[in-house]
Amino acid sequence: MPYQPPVQDLMFCIEHLSHWEQVSALGTYSDYDLSDIVAALEAYARFCSEQIAPLSHIGDTLGAQFDNGRVTMPDGDRHAYAQFIEMGWQALTHPPEHGGMGLPRAVGAAAVEMLNAADMSFGLCPLLTDGAIEALLLTGSDEQKATYLEPLISGRWSGTMNLTEPQAGSDLGRVATKAAQRDDGSYGISGTKIFITYGAHDLTENIIHLVLARTPDAPAGPKGLSLFIVPQTMVKLDGSLGARNSVNCASIEHKLGVRASPTAVLQYDDATGFLIGEENSGLEYMFIMMNAARFSVGVQGIATSDRAYQRALAYARDRVQSRPVNGQSKDAVAIIEHPDVRRMLMRMRSLTEGGRAMAAATAGLLDVAHHQNNPEMAALAEFMVPLVKGFCTERAVEVASLGVQIHGGMGFIEETGAAQHYRDARILPIYEGTTAIQANDLLGRKVMRDGGETARLFATRIAETETLLAQGDATLQAVGASLAQARGAFDEALNWMLDNSRHDIDAAFAGSVPFLMLAGNLAAGWKLGKSALAAQAARDTGQDTPFMAQKIATALFFAEHILPDCAAEHTRILHGFRSLLDAAFPE
Repeated sequence: MPYQPPVQDLMFCIEHLSHWEQVSALGTYSDYDLSDIVAALEAYARFCSEQIAPLSHIGDTLGAQFDNGRVTMPDGDRHAYAQFIEMGWQALTHPPEHGGMGLPRAVGAAAVEMLNAADMSFGLCPLLTDGAIEALLLTGSDEQKATYLEPLISGRWSGTMNLTEPQAGSDLGRVATKAAQRDDGSYGISGTKIFITYGAHDLTENIIHLVLARTPDAPAGPKGLSLFIVPQTMVKLDGSLGARNSVNCASIEHKLGVRASPTAVLQYDDATGFLIGEENSGLEYMFIMMNAARFSVGVQGIATSDRAYQRALAYARDRVQSRPVNGQSKDAVAIIEHPDVRRMLMRMRSLTEGGRAMAAATAGLLDVAHHQNNPEMAALAEFMVPLVKGFCTERAVEVASLGVQIHGGMGFIEETGAAQHYRDARILPIYEGTTAIQANDLLGRKVMRDGGETARLFATRIAETETLLAQGDATLQAVGASLAQARGAFDEALNWMLDNSRHDIDAAFAGSVPFLMLAGNLAAGWKLGKSALAAQAARDTGQDTPFMAQKIATALFFAEHILPDCAAEHTRILHGFRSLLDAAFPE
């Protein structure tokens, strides 16, 4: 079925949830108003629906192809990527001084969602390039910026991040790739990197690898890693391309999903690399790219959820099966009339829109924090990123699974397309750090490090929204009451976590994923509550449209059907740790 980009909802989130008043007041974005944003997103939506979405099934069927070290993409991908470059879409959010359009991050998040909903395999290439650009902007030298940024921002070159290795997995302290300094100041990079998304392909003129490696005298563990630029093809002083560097693709993986996104094993054989920043600071620099990628992966979860929801909704409207349980018809009706199908569709919609609202808000926080040097906004943004990544990707698997369920037996058959969304979604809670890694980051770095100060600020902001909801009609009051109950569960879990982390760290971390899911659920419910307030205000001023009514209905469903899950996560945290830690696994 055709993909219909949700531009109206994306614009609603930008206007009402992305801290637009503060973002638009920043000098960086003062030249743009909402009409400019609408025009950009509508044009991008047409590109995604008309040019990219038809590639998804083809790419899933054909996949990327590997032959004797060379990776080729499906023909349609090459043509579409050429159009992507020509239209300048890679430049959307990047600085004008390096050839970018300079649009806010919330606009970038909307674009990432539409591109990845259209075809996640295709969308992964620009996503990784965005991360490489961000890392170079913040850590690269003036010479490195002058050499690499413009071709990356134009999309003529793509970027990757090379972290893990066969023996390391997520434990980057075990990275063993070597970097030996040469007389000319460059480094010889030697080692093997695995799971490198778009590590080899034929879409761009060059691929710029950002590689974690270890110099000979570096300390052991993660503190001994440095970050290097390793171009696939060397760049001459005048910016033209020179000889091929000694980095080669040994193979690509055969995957459950996102099959047209080549996941490469790369072999570095004394390849020429250039140090970024200082030696032994590589992991710190790479976290800049990784943090950007984690946020974007969360948005990919929203994208996959929306595509699965659109497909399931269309099927439910068309599929006629069984008489209604209320007896109003003697004939079979469309399955959308059956209560449990409606339950599944509403759960899919509310989880998708809750994630979208949370992502827009986080993007705005990131912009204000960066351009205003606002510590409070920065802390809230850092708190929210693992929620966007962890909650939205886990829920994407659930939403895609519900999409298969609504299709019934036809959902288990590849021809309907529902199964592809389920397969594609399954990687999202894994890459750029598993859900447990996001949860450990949330608990260890974002909660315990400041004694829960940021988490309490998060809860305080939610309580302010509850007060506003309590002043509304019965529906808004019901949303606020459910939000207050969920926040109470969060507050109790937070205090328990902080207390137990002092004397029983295992007990605290046994509940880290439930805590992330509780906080993510609460954050989505909070932003949907704010959405309901904005929608009601619009209705009060004469904009009583079906869209506004739907926003309120979605917030109420989330409050009554999904926010109660916070109580279950609370129970797991406070009472479930002992059965988990004491469990035996006999051989």
